[in-house]
Amino acid sequence: MKVLIRNDHPKIKVDTGKIKHQIGRFLSSMDCNDYEISILFIGDQEIRDLNQRFRGIDRSTDVLSFPQLFEGQPETLETLILGDVAISLETALAQTKKHGLSLEEELTLLLIHGILHLLGYDHEISDHEEERMRKKTRELFTMIYPGKKLADTCGF
Repeated sequence: MKVLIRNDHPKIKVDTGKIKHQIGRFLSSMDCNDYEISILFIGDQEIRDLNQRFRGIDRSTDVLSFPQLFEGQPETLETLILGDVAISLETALAQTKKHGLSLEEELTLLLIHGILHLLGYDHEISDHEEERMRKKTRELFTMIYPGKKLADTCGF
């Protein structure tokens, strides 16, 4: 498993080593050891630009996922590229109080959410899929933070 992380935010620092370890734990639990993923931490304006460019939505958001794994992808690749996840550190920091989480916990939650999208989960298709994704998100979050329960204010 290869995890590439870049923090382009000039003021908010993150522990990339810890994040790599956490991502490794939940990707391993989902039998995704042969995948490569890249993570980009940015600010609200940068994520707003990405949201506008790729989704046609002119507002900032907390996390965006860009899947790269396609059906029919050659099996000969040594490492399969799962995709990219972009997170706004400003939005994540703002959401910590609402969700009752530390910044590290919030980032983990957003990464779980984003990576589940890369793996084909999509809460926007139906109520059933939303519940399926919510359940998996909480299961993975609890695996990383045993005993920590996500608040009801957290929609994930």
